[in-house]
Amino acid sequence: MSQTFSEETHRNLLSRIPQCTGREVADWLRTVDEGPALFRFEEKVSWLRGEHQLAYGHAKAIIHEHDLRRAARKLL
Repeated sequence: MSQTFSEETHRNLLSRIPQCTGREVADWLRTVDEGPALFRFEEKVSWLRGEHQLAYGHAKAIIHEHDLRRAARKLL
């Protein structure tokens, strides 16, 4: 079963990603853009974890942020 993080938890996870991974969130978002065209959220999380050895929470936060930003672009 998938966990749902609060907005505060999501922001906290994002803020720790550079320290934990050595890469900025923007770099991870580009990695997702350049990755395989997966449709399901959990498939994207699994790909990111497997390909880049990320913790589940970090991978989920990156994919969630990617989806939020993509949705915001569609509104413009």
